[in-house]
Amino acid sequence: MLGARPQFVKAAPVSRVLRQHHQELLLHTGQHYDDAMSDLFFRQLGLPKPDHNLEAGSGTHAVQTAAMLPGIETIALDWRPDWTLIYGDTNSTLAGALVAAKLHIPLAHVEAGLRSHDRRMPEEVNRVVADSLSDLLLCPTEAAVKNLATEGKSDGVRLVGDVMYDAFLQHLDVARRTCGIVSELGLERGGYQLLTVHRAESVDIPDVLRAILQGVRDSARPIVFPVHPRTRAALAANGIEAGSNVMVIEPVGYLEMLVLEESAEAVVTDSGGVQKEAYFAGRPCITVRDRTEWTETVAAGWNTLAGTNPQAIAAAMREFRPTGPRPAIFGDGHAAEHVVDALTGGR
Repeated sequence: MLGARPQFVKAAPVSRVLRQHHQELLLHTGQHYDDAMSDLFFRQLGLPKPDHNLEAGSGTHAVQTAAMLPGIETIALDWRPDWTLIYGDTNSTLAGALVAAKLHIPLAHVEAGLRSHDRRMPEEVNRVVADSLSDLLLCPTEAAVKNLATEGKSDGVRLVGDVMYDAFLQHLDVARRTCGIVSELGLERGGYQLLTVHRAESVDIPDVLRAILQGVRDSARPIVFPVHPRTRAALAANGIEAGSNVMVIEPVGYLEMLVLEESAEAVVTDSGGVQKEAYFAGRPCITVRDRTEWTETVAAGWNTLAGTNPQAIAAAMREFRPTGPRPAIFGDGHAAEHVVDALTGGR
């Protein structure tokens, strides 16, 4: 079950392995729904067309989750799968977990065990609920396993590695060969920083969004900013301008994003997935949040938490340039195989 861009990336490697010997039915909730946010990712990642699309669309957390539940329940009763497989921490994750648990369908959570320890983040609530209901907890890192152990969870816990790392390794070469986005934008490798901002806590509070962009402006670094539709609406509604050093562009596909990340001087983001991809690519990451679920990247020295203070953001963008080693904390690049083995008992 999937519904948002990060889930498409996570599902692609698993789907590829699963379909070699097993039947997979893909349910798309429609949480992300236009071409740039959904269809383009399916094409670039080679994901099969969903067997069903609920077209839930956007809305508040309650409205969006409630729109998904009846459709997921109807389809689950019709399909009666051996497993319901959920990814990450979105409202689609939460809805899938609730339906599977109430229908007593075995539930597996890919990316289990992540914790930012900040319940103000809706994603944190979704993670905790999904992990509490899951029969199989498929963890990307040792830290995730330890988080679950701290909560008293050990049954069904498996360390499989990170499926987004699989996707990164599988698609980086084709992205390099086929995507000329850096030159098309008139940029040079290492000559810009990449900015992404889309989380509710970043864009729904005007003063926070304004502070983040003030820091970006004050850094005086050239910036490329693919703007999420939610963020674009918030900028327009609150009269917030990006700044003369910021190149605002439309959302980009997965392959284009890989190239922009790998070619950037640094990555500035509030996204969990982009924090990881910056680490995969060996690029400094400035996270415009006070906490992160990917604490391993901070401990390794390649991610710094600048919060939403403009001075701290600007200083990190100018000065944060790690050069140390990047430990292999996200697995062996075969997480999808480990996920399928866990689901099927190696069959």
